[in-house]
Amino acid sequence: MNSSIVVDRLTKYYRRGERPRKNGASPSLSGYVRRASHLIRATGGSQFRALDDVSFEVERGDVFGVVGRNGAGKSTLLKILARITLPSSGRAEIYGRVSSLLEVGTGFHPELTGRENVYLSGSILGMRKADITRRFDEIVAFSELEKSLDTPVKHYSSGMYVRLAFSVAAHLEPDVLLADEVLAVGDVNFETKSINKMRALNEQGMTILLVTHNMYLIQTVCKRAICMDAGRVVADGPPLSVISKYRALNLNSRNPAEEAALRKKPARMVSLFSEQKETSPDSHLTAFMRAEVRDQRMVRFMLRITAPDALHYFSVYSQPVRPIDGCVACEVTIPRIMLMPGSYYLWGAVCAVGEDRTILAEDYIPLLVSGSVEHLHKLNFLWNEAAWNIPTDEPIASETEVR
Repeated sequence: MNSSIVVDRLTKYYRRGERPRKNGASPSLSGYVRRASHLIRATGGSQFRALDDVSFEVERGDVFGVVGRNGAGKSTLLKILARITLPSSGRAEIYGRVSSLLEVGTGFHPELTGRENVYLSGSILGMRKADITRRFDEIVAFSELEKSLDTPVKHYSSGMYVRLAFSVAAHLEPDVLLADEVLAVGDVNFETKSINKMRALNEQGMTILLVTHNMYLIQTVCKRAICMDAGRVVADGPPLSVISKYRALNLNSRNPAEEAALRKKPARMVSLFSEQKETSPDSHLTAFMRAEVRDQRMVRFMLRITAPDALHYFSVYSQPVRPIDGCVACEVTIPRIMLMPGSYYLWGAVCAVGEDRTILAEDYIPLLVSGSVEHLHKLNFLWNEAAWNIPTDEPIASETEVR
């Protein structure tokens, strides 16, 4: 068999308002299915389907993407694949050793230290202690958590937890890796390093199933994808065709009132300009921005690329900069676009300084990406680092923040 993952007519029912059992043994798989079938017949409308007749296969060595809006059934699918949740009907089979990166808090024992959890995770995967010890230093070095290794993980931040969880999952050599948006809580540098590690593992034959809202990852990392909505697979195929379906679903769910509110900004974009109206996937892009800013002591620049219908692919942010006489200007270069050929919009903006990075003013110009994508999946993942040149009387840090 050449498939690593087989999902066949998978269905999962939940009973609204039902609480987990507190006492008694857990039911067997057959007993669970019988009970679910009985509830479906007996209660009718009190049941809802988190998954509805889902079927697909993932070939060995593929990177397979799963996209969909919140509540589409993506996390339920991964929990069944990871054997955390049982299906109501159908089957989900994985061939080979599996490692899972689900929501933060899953997989480690909170009372154990980072060191102890590394060995626990390896044991769960069926590895001998000697094999775990042989990889231990590499795991710790990749996670960059040497100083916190003997601290119980219940005291870790979400970012620290993800660092260790990914390092363990990536270095204990599973055949299949399941990942559910977990890297979104880590810092940018570690996220970039982790994505490059996944690429390297895939080149060595690992199968990866990746759930993400990030269409840039779907384009540049995945070889095939599905889009889910209301528990069903509504698109299955090459990444761009699946992204197109996801765009349509998001376009139909826009809130006009929210969009109108976002346009009321205490600043004005004077100009957004790029000499490159057309570029290629592995080429650089340079843009120039100028804006007038009122009542803001410090701001950030942002450069964003979206689809024509505003679906977000990626954004890069400058360090904070102080306006001079109420104006800010910059030149920003992205060394490699790494997007599939197609039509996009290049957005420039100034943002408030803070965690929410509220957009104060923005503008956009069209951008065409064309040319060959033959080597795109083999390129080292840059997470679109950016080089900023900002005229100012204040020193600007060289480190670039990326979301």
